[in-house]
Amino acid sequence: MSQPSALTLSHSLWAGDRNAVLRAVVLAAIGVVLLTLSAKAKIQIGPVPVTMQTLVVLLMAAAYGWRQAAGTVIAYFAVGLSGYPVFAGEIAGPAYFIGTTAGYLLAFLPAAILVGWLAERGWDKSVLTTVIAMVLGNLVIYAIGASWLATMIGVEKAWMFGVAPFLAGDAIKIGVAALALPAASRLLSRR
Repeated sequence: MSQPSALTLSHSLWAGDRNAVLRAVVLAAIGVVLLTLSAKAKIQIGPVPVTMQTLVVLLMAAAYGWRQAAGTVIAYFAVGLSGYPVFAGEIAGPAYFIGTTAGYLLAFLPAAILVGWLAERGWDKSVLTTVIAMVLGNLVIYAIGASWLATMIGVEKAWMFGVAPFLAGDAIKIGVAALALPAASRLLSRR
């Protein structure tokens, strides 16, 4: 991948290569904690619960850039695979990666890579491009998650229970991100 042309929010806050490893570890730990907390804030409406995870994944990706976001999502998966209850469901460990929500969970990685990559190219600096980046990230999550769910309950039910109920909430989440990221970038550029 080509070099980024814009600094992400995390690089603006914590710049320099001197403590790059420490920065990566601290940001990953913060991301894993936020992903865990956002998974636990849930409303069960069918086979896929409503959580705040998509907002956290997409905001984190835009703030961190694709490499740090990917590493953080992988660290989150590793913590969950090792048996810690960090996911939205009651179970932990490898079994979670074969359930109805496994596709959505696994889609966090390519969505984080895409949104982080776009942010490194300045897509987090304006409301319009932030909205586009977040919509693209959400589409990745829907496509992979609903495809996995469809193998279990069929295409029509996957749409009915795995996509349609989330559209309005995700639009609100995208609106929050689209206002927050450019505003944070402007504040940092003033310092």
